[in-house]
Amino acid sequence: MRRLRQLAQRTPPGRERYIDLLRALAITMVVLGHWGVTAIGFEHGLPAGHSALADLRWAWPLTWVAQVMPVFFLVGGYANAASLSSRRRRGGSATGWLVDRSARLVRPTTVLLLVLAAGAGIATLRGADAAQVREVVWFATIPLWFLVAYVAVVALTPPMYALHRRFGLAVPVTLVALVALGDLGRLLGPAVLADGNYLLGWLAVHQVGFAWYDATRADTRAEHAGPRGLFRRGLPLSRRAGAVLLGGGLITLVLLTTVGPYPVPMLHVPGERLDNAAPPSLALMAAAAAQLGLILLLRRPAGRWLRRTGPWQAVLAVNAVVLTLFLWHLTAAVLLVGLLDALGVLPAPPVGSAAWWAWRVPWLLALAAVLAVLVAVFGPVEARTRRPAATGTAGAGGRRLRAGLALAGYAGVLVGLLLNSLVPKATPEPLGLPAPALVAYLAGAGLLRLLRSGLTVRRRPG
Repeated sequence: MRRLRQLAQRTPPGRERYIDLLRALAITMVVLGHWGVTAIGFEHGLPAGHSALADLRWAWPLTWVAQVMPVFFLVGGYANAASLSSRRRRGGSATGWLVDRSARLVRPTTVLLLVLAAGAGIATLRGADAAQVREVVWFATIPLWFLVAYVAVVALTPPMYALHRRFGLAVPVTLVALVALGDLGRLLGPAVLADGNYLLGWLAVHQVGFAWYDATRADTRAEHAGPRGLFRRGLPLSRRAGAVLLGGGLITLVLLTTVGPYPVPMLHVPGERLDNAAPPSLALMAAAAAQLGLILLLRRPAGRWLRRTGPWQAVLAVNAVVLTLFLWHLTAAVLLVGLLDALGVLPAPPVGSAAWWAWRVPWLLALAAVLAVLVAVFGPVEARTRRPAATGTAGAGGRRLRAGLALAGYAGVLVGLLLNSLVPKATPEPLGLPAPALVAYLAGAGLLRLLRSGLTVRRRPG
């Protein structure tokens, strides 16, 4: 508590605290959403989880708010633009920034993967079926689907921010048009056209975060106040702009999901023709626009509220371990289900029944307790991550080598995470994770760690 008080007191006056609140709210809603819609049943005598949304059609419009991944990418765009700009003002390089930025993402993820692999290996040695081991680990690593896209947009931040500085809001508009083209591939063929949407959709939202950052920079206000239209770099932050985005986004979303071919839910529902989130669809882009409008409408009252010490300290506390919360929340569900099943007291009422609804509150409280223990154990890995004070200098050849190694490190991490997500959950894996995925990830993470150590220059006292 004392450390939080000190952090709150050291907060710069010009900090956009609302961004931190949005990040904390987005991850909290993801955690509660996954827990809330999880239904537990039994298959072949073993517990199995699935989404309850297929049986709760009335809740589908609620996913327009509950699907908060656009908010996280929006916030990520703002934060990445702010930190990259700050690094460059101090004379740092994009390579140094990339290596630095990887630490907060890679370290907590590495701990999760190593712990899961170790637990899976022990279970396999004790006679557990390798296919069942893989299924459990596959469920626990579902959050890594999101991390694949986010690591990719972080790696692309330097060139994409350069595009933003030149072409402004025309960049996300172009990306959304490409998302629509990918959707045509899903609807009319070839379906492979839609694969690019996994990156293009999130890049579009991330670019809007750049525009938000530019709108709050005092030294660029005069710069972006003049240009109009799509080449404007700063995002209009007025309530009027918020109302236009909210209304336009909602109208477009209603048309796309009623007259158009898109399903109503913005989350995965088995049996639906399209999945609006995997890959991101034009309908999800409309939902993101509506969410942005609501965010802008609430920006000023939220900013006033965050000037209070209590709320701001709570936001800081969540953000200190925000990735840990996200990475471990489904592991908490696996542990709780396993414990209750071992004790013979695991409830499995039909979805939508009175018993199922009555079980929601104790279910959420029990999961929160398990996650709190996991955060207490693993949260310090994220919370204690320190950024380098400065970067070393090198010649042109050395800079190119470091840039290439940094990109290779990011590529290894991405390949490892992607391979794990693509390997089916029924595939027998003694370590729960595909061996090539684990090797590629650890190689990339190790390379980034070595680069970070090499780039760090400790600041001497005085």
